[in-house]
Amino acid sequence: MIGAGAAGMMCAAQAGQRGRRVLLIEHYHALGEKIRISGGGRCNFTNAGASPSGYLSENPDFCRSALARYTARDFIALVEWHGIAYHEKKLGQLFCDDSSRDIIAMLKAECDRGGVEWRMPCAVGGVEHVGGNFAVTTAEGTIRASSLVVATGGLTVPKIGATPFGYQLAAQFGLKVVPPRPALVPLAFPPEWLERYGGLAGVSLDVEASCNGGRFRENLLFTHRGLSGPAILQISSYWDGKSPLAIDLLPGGEAAAWFKDQRTSTAQIDNVLAQRLSRRFVDVWCAEQDVAGTMNRLDERRFSAIESALHDWRIRPGGTLGYNKAEVTCGGVDTRELSSKTMGATRVPGLYFIGEVVDVTGWLGGYNFQWAWSSGHAAGMVA
Repeated sequence: MIGAGAAGMMCAAQAGQRGRRVLLIEHYHALGEKIRISGGGRCNFTNAGASPSGYLSENPDFCRSALARYTARDFIALVEWHGIAYHEKKLGQLFCDDSSRDIIAMLKAECDRGGVEWRMPCAVGGVEHVGGNFAVTTAEGTIRASSLVVATGGLTVPKIGATPFGYQLAAQFGLKVVPPRPALVPLAFPPEWLERYGGLAGVSLDVEASCNGGRFRENLLFTHRGLSGPAILQISSYWDGKSPLAIDLLPGGEAAAWFKDQRTSTAQIDNVLAQRLSRRFVDVWCAEQDVAGTMNRLDERRFSAIESALHDWRIRPGGTLGYNKAEVTCGGVDTRELSSKTMGATRVPGLYFIGEVVDVTGWLGGYNFQWAWSSGHAAGMVA
């Protein structure tokens, strides 16, 4: 097993507990570091509503089997069995009450129950497939095994050890790789937008963001470089690098009806909008849209134009803030190369890929951890 993150430890524990002799190799010096820093140090370890609809992939049905056979409820039961206190935030997001270290300790204990052996920190130099077995060259010698599970994660947060090793290994064995890109990541403004909106850093709005089939009702946050907040992180996974984002600044039927009710108001348009939106934002947005005057002085065409702009404000990002700021990696080992039941490479018997290295990317809010648990469990039951 290469990689002792969330998926790797889950898989190692399952394989060890069913009687397999397991060696878990990790090149970084700290165990489960990405788990430790997640969720503000409390680890959003799953989502109670995790289902296939919350995942992106070029092969969207691939995740169904693993998610159905090891569900969020199954992982919650494990958390409860270990006596870890947790709570639910909005939208089914489950967090540890105390510390993400509780999840790391739980996974380590599960590995110990399965008699898992460790080499950490230990760098892997290369892998060969000879005579039906794998030979893994490491800093501590060569290891030979009948099965090899790759759980090396994606490219996010390189300062804690992220590398492209898993993608390179897949390519070495002739497996296709969907080009990786940052996901769940803040977006940058192009220079002209930064000049206009860069001064709004810290302003937050309740919006509905949509792009290329994705649609999320969450908060948007202006930053010194562009946009962040849950709505933007979510929609970033759907952004193709060129399409505009559509932002509904007055989402929901109640807000839409409220604005229509202001049609005959004698108040200034900006003062009306400032009842629902940040004053700082309203001032900049109204200047951009050339919106001025009182509501009751608007003719029908102009009122409709402003209403449309409020519900369909178009933003064309200049790019993302990259892997240093991304939470996950989109793309990875092409799922059409893998068995959805076992996570094994169909053309290379005994080789498995699990977790973030695979082309399955979840929504914000515990979905990606659930994929780590589900895919790790799937491989751990057969490898």
